[in-house]
Amino acid sequence: MLNVLDQDIKYLPGVGPRRKEILSKELDIRTWADLLEYYPYKYVDRSRIYTIDELSQDMPFVQIKGRILSFEEFSMGGRRKRVVAHFTDGHGVCNLVWFHGTQYVYKSYKVEREYIVFGKPAIYGGRFQFAHPDIDDAASLQLSDMGMQPYYITTERMKKAGMQSRAIEKIEKTLIDKLTAPLPETLPPFITGPLHLISRDDAFRKVHYPKSADEMQRARLRLKFEELFYVQLNILRYASDHRRKYRGYIFGHVGSLFNSFYHNNLPFELTNAQKRVMHEIRQDMRSGRQMNRLLQGDVGSGKTLVALMSMLIAIDNGFQACIMAPTEILAEQHLHTIKAFLRGMDIRVELLTGIVKGKRRKEVLQGLADGSVQILVGTHAVIEDTVQFWRLGLAVVDEQHRFGVEQRARLWAKSENPPHILVMTATPIPRTLAMTIYGDLDVSVIDELPPGRKPIQTIHKYDSQMTSLYRGIRQQIHEGRQVYIVFPLIKESEKNDLKNLEEGFETLRQAFPEFRLSKVHGKMKSKDKEEEMRRFVSGETQILVATTVIEVGVNVPNASVMVILDAQRFGLSQLHQLRGRVGRGADQSYCILVTHYKLAEDTRKRIEIMCDTNDGFQIAEADLKLRGPGDLEGTQQSGMAFDLKIADIARDGQIVQMARDEAQKIIDDDPTCEKQEYQMLWDRLKELRKTNVNWAAIS
Repeated sequence: MLNVLDQDIKYLPGVGPRRKEILSKELDIRTWADLLEYYPYKYVDRSRIYTIDELSQDMPFVQIKGRILSFEEFSMGGRRKRVVAHFTDGHGVCNLVWFHGTQYVYKSYKVEREYIVFGKPAIYGGRFQFAHPDIDDAASLQLSDMGMQPYYITTERMKKAGMQSRAIEKIEKTLIDKLTAPLPETLPPFITGPLHLISRDDAFRKVHYPKSADEMQRARLRLKFEELFYVQLNILRYASDHRRKYRGYIFGHVGSLFNSFYHNNLPFELTNAQKRVMHEIRQDMRSGRQMNRLLQGDVGSGKTLVALMSMLIAIDNGFQACIMAPTEILAEQHLHTIKAFLRGMDIRVELLTGIVKGKRRKEVLQGLADGSVQILVGTHAVIEDTVQFWRLGLAVVDEQHRFGVEQRARLWAKSENPPHILVMTATPIPRTLAMTIYGDLDVSVIDELPPGRKPIQTIHKYDSQMTSLYRGIRQQIHEGRQVYIVFPLIKESEKNDLKNLEEGFETLRQAFPEFRLSKVHGKMKSKDKEEEMRRFVSGETQILVATTVIEVGVNVPNASVMVILDAQRFGLSQLHQLRGRVGRGADQSYCILVTHYKLAEDTRKRIEIMCDTNDGFQIAEADLKLRGPGDLEGTQQSGMAFDLKIADIARDGQIVQMARDEAQKIIDDDPTCEKQEYQMLWDRLKELRKTNVNWAAIS
C-alpha cells in the first residue's frame, strides 16, 4: 500500500507538471515527503500589527493594517515607471512602492479596500515607505492564524517562474491541509516521553506553521533529534555488529624490539598525551577485538612516532605492519622518518609506490609474501591485488579522508582476520562532527607538542606592506632558513589563478635574484612536481612558490616562514594546515597572512582566530560554526554525505550528544536488533537506509 507521503507532488493543487519539474530539478522535491521535509530557514513574527506612528527605520519586517488612499506614478526614464500607493491606518500615512510589475499592482489592489501590508520600513522623502511589500486582503487573513511566517530558500530559476518563498509557503499549507489523518510515529513513547518531545505529526505541522517562537522551537527540536538519532543508531549498530563479528589478533606482549627502541632509539621523552594514546592502543591490541581507532593530533604532535611504536608491538608479536599515505611525497617522508627512528635496528622497512618498478618491486612483493619485510610504507599501491602479506597485523592509514571507504576495506582482505586499524589525521575534527563521521571509531587525541617546539607566530599583513615582508623573508634566508609562498589556486581549473601564480613566480624571481626558487602546482606532471619538491626538501632551492598541493604532508624542518597570499580566500582549516608546514624544527617559525585592506566581517574573524591561536581543535570548532559541516576539509571525501535536512552538526552539539546517548541505550539493550519492543526503530532504520541517507560513510 502506498504511503500517503510517497505521492507525487505533481497532483498536489498549486503544483502541476511544470512546477514539479522545477521543484525536482532545483530542490530534488518529487514527493509529498520531500516537500514536507523542505524546512523554512527563518521565521518572522506576524502575530502583531504595528501602527504607522510606531514605525522606526531600524525595525525588521513588520506588518500594518489599513487602506490605500490613492495611486501615483513617477517616470524612471524610458518606459520604466515607479508606482506609489498612499496608505493609511488612521495613525499616519506611508507609501507602498513598486519599481516593476505595475499592471499586476493595479489589477490586484483597490483603493479603499482594507489590506494587511508586510515589509521592511524605510524612510524616503520624509515619509515611511515599504518597497514591494507582501499584501493580503484583511478580510481573508485571520491574525490568529498567522503566527510566525516561514521563509524558504528559493533559487533564481524558481523566482523567475514566480515561485518565491511565499509560493512555497502556500504549497506547504495545501499539503498540510491534505494530511487529514495524523502521520505515523517513528519514535516510541519511551524515548519521546522522558525527553518531552512532541509527536511527529505535530512537529511537521508546527515547523511550517508555528503560532509562536516556542512552538517553532519545539517542532524543530523533535525533527532534529529524530534525524540525528537515526544517524547515531545506525553508526552504533554497525560498530556493535562489527565488534561481534570480527575478532582481532591478540598482541599479548611488548617484546624486545619495542623495548630496544624505547630505551635506545627514542629521540626524546614522550609527551603525556603520547603516553596516554599508546596506553589506549595497547589496551585495544591485547583485548581480542579488532582495533578501529582514530588518532587525531595537530601537525607536528608526534603521531608518526606513536604509529611506529604500535607497529613494533605488531612485529614483536610475529606480525607485519603497513602505513598507507595519500601521496608519494608523504609516503617517502614516512619511509625516511621511520628508517631514521629505527637506525641500527634489524628491521626491514620497504617502500611501495608507483615509482617502485621492475626488479625492485618484485623483491618488495616477495619480501611481503615471505614475511621478511616487516614494515611496508606505501600509497594506494599497497591495496593492489598483487600485494600479498605473509601476516598483516596492523594497518595505519594516514590522512584517512583522502581514501575512499572501499579502499580502506580492501586492506582488510590482505589478512586472515581483519588487521588492527589505526587511522591518523592532522585535520582536527570537532567532537560533534567526529561522533557523526567517525562514530564507529574510538578516538584518541594528542593535544601536546613535543618539547623544544616553539609555537608558530602568525602575523596579518596587508598587500600594501610587501616591501617589509620581502625584507623579513630575505633576513630568514640569510640566516639559513627556507620559505614557502602560497598562491590561492583553490580549484585547478581557475585559469586566472594559474596566471597569477605564474606571474607571481616571475615577480618573486625578480624580487629575490640572489636566491633559487621552486614552483609547484596541481597542473604540473607528477614527475616534475616531485623533482621540484625534492629540490626544496634537499635545500637546493630556498623559496617554494606553490598552491595548496603542499597542504598535507610536506616535512621540511628547515622551512621557517609560510607566506599565504590572498589569505581571505582560504577557509580556517586550510590556513591551519598550511601553517603546519612550518614550525617543524627548533627555530622560531612565522606564518604571514596577506590580505586586501577591505575585508568582510567573517573573513576578518577568520584572520583574527588564526592570529590568536595555534590550537587546531579551537580552529576546527570555529571553522565548523563559520562554514558548516559539508565544507569542512575532509568530510566530503570521507564518504559521509551530510544528508541532514534540519539538524546542523555545528550548532546542535547538545542534540547530537542526546541522540547518541539514547541510541547507545538501545544498542546496549538489544545488540543483535531482535527485541520486539525496538521493532519500530529497526524497521524505520531499514526504511531510511533504502531512501535518502548515504550510510556508506561509516568506515
